[in-house]
Amino acid sequence: MSAPTATPAPAAAPAPAPAAAAPRRRRRISPTGAAATVSALVLAVLWLLPLVWALLTSFKPEAETTAVPIRWLPIEPTVEAYRQVIARGDIQQWLLNSTVISTLVTVLTLVLCALAAYAFSRTSFRGRNALLLLFIAGIMVPPQVLIVPLFDQMRLLGMVDTYWGVALPQVVAPVMIFILKRFFDAIPHDYLEAAHLDGAGHLRVLVSVVLPMSGPILAAVGIFTFVQAWNNFLWPFVATTDPALMTVPVGLGTVQGAYGIQYAQQMAAAVLGAAPLIAVFMLFQRQIVKGVTDAGLK
Repeated sequence: MSAPTATPAPAAAPAPAPAAAAPRRRRRISPTGAAATVSALVLAVLWLLPLVWALLTSFKPEAETTAVPIRWLPIEPTVEAYRQVIARGDIQQWLLNSTVISTLVTVLTLVLCALAAYAFSRTSFRGRNALLLLFIAGIMVPPQVLIVPLFDQMRLLGMVDTYWGVALPQVVAPVMIFILKRFFDAIPHDYLEAAHLDGAGHLRVLVSVVLPMSGPILAAVGIFTFVQAWNNFLWPFVATTDPALMTVPVGLGTVQGAYGIQYAQQMAAAVLGAAPLIAVFMLFQRQIVKGVTDAGLK
């Protein structure tokens, strides 16, 4: 009896040839998109022109700032304006005052507005809708009409010429309450119900669940509040009579010499005063964009 012969293994199928890469399609720009892009570029240039002018003027000698015809570029660039501003020592104090006041306003605004927004969003009490409408109506009240009663109140409390007297009247921000409430409304109820089932109260839910999920919008609100408090001129001007408590916007109005306004020094002080805001925006620009996008703001 003969031994069975081994059946040869079938030959492996040849590997398929790699498919040719599909040609990349060029992105077509519609006329509407092109018009929007051009308009955005024009608006960006118009917005940047004053900043560029201030920066270039700060490097000019004082004689060139009033020369005719007007020149954009300095003929003899110099940093004398920066030396004069820094040598006076005022800009350092103004920056310190603005930093302290803006930080106080930002922290208090975030704390109070988060508490109020959570109450309007996740709690139920009698008169909630009417009170919310009252808060929203506060957006339409111009701050200028409150200058006299606020100053009288700060005077009675003995807070004139103090950091608290400048910061506290800027803490009330109805628009920030509305923004945070809209964001808190979008948080799924399941997370909050799970925390309540575990025995957490409203404050614990706010601190442990809502706020950690609201990082981008809190960053956006905080930066907007900081910038607004930093740029505020009217109330710090009214609430302070001590030159040692001047903020950057108020102090810029005093940059003048024996012959009137020193434009180069004023622009140098403005550039130094705006530098912290530019640094804050560059560091947190992603949080600002994400916060505004998540909140659905237009």
